[in-house]
Amino acid sequence: MEKHQISRKRKTYIIVMKSLMGVSAALTCALVLFLAIYVLAKGIPHITWTLISTAPSYLTENIGILPDILNTIYLIFATLLLVIPLGAGAAIYLTEYAQNKRLVSVIEYAAETLSGIPSIIYGLVGMLFFCQFLKMQTSLLAGALTLVIMNLPTIMRTTQESLKTVPQSYREGAFGLGAGKWRVIRTVVLPGCIDGIVTGCILSVGRILGESAALLFTAGCAHVLNGFFDALGNAGASLTVALYFYAKEQGEFGVAFAIAAILMILTLLINLLADLVGRYFKKRRSL
Repeated sequence: MEKHQISRKRKTYIIVMKSLMGVSAALTCALVLFLAIYVLAKGIPHITWTLISTAPSYLTENIGILPDILNTIYLIFATLLLVIPLGAGAAIYLTEYAQNKRLVSVIEYAAETLSGIPSIIYGLVGMLFFCQFLKMQTSLLAGALTLVIMNLPTIMRTTQESLKTVPQSYREGAFGLGAGKWRVIRTVVLPGCIDGIVTGCILSVGRILGESAALLFTAGCAHVLNGFFDALGNAGASLTVALYFYAKEQGEFGVAFAIAAILMILTLLINLLADLVGRYFKKRRSL
């Protein structure tokens, strides 16, 4: 009798927990769908060729976001150019070379702490250090360097976890054939974990794309059309910063929703690309 009661209680508990998990999953999916549909429905009707292919003109009162799109691309390119070698190099050192485990744990703890700091603090530190102390002024380069610090923990930790997935037997086999340490890393370890590294880089692009608070302090809000090298030395607004100013300062909510829709589409594409890249390399590695 007691066993029967325990069995009934256990079944009831399982049913209740499954129901709660199902409700939680349904609410999460509903919120995501509502947000995506609402933003796209509000923004897509305002996306025009003139909007995305021209610069704003105060004489004709024309609104264009081409400089903001280019500034966003410049920021992504400059940030990845700096953060990938730094993050991947740090991860390789910590995983393959570092002998002091206490030092490794301290650096990993510092990286996890950096990833949890609010972006507005990064913006404040970037403004004081890059813009004022290093005399860069408000510029895309200062914004890119600030984003490098923000995304360094992501690249480093994802690369570390990817390196740890490579079986130790691969390294031992390469060492047995007479290969040196760096040759083993370059020809055996890195090709075996390239999927995780690429996925981490793509996810970092998503964070760069959606960052606004740090860039308000460091990159500025100028809607000026410049080439890559000229833009790095001058102030410029990214898409997220432009969205803030068009909505908050100018009351152009149609343009703001158009930018939001573009950002939403790019975010969905980036997440899809990360998933496809991960599957491709996983499938290729299993062959």
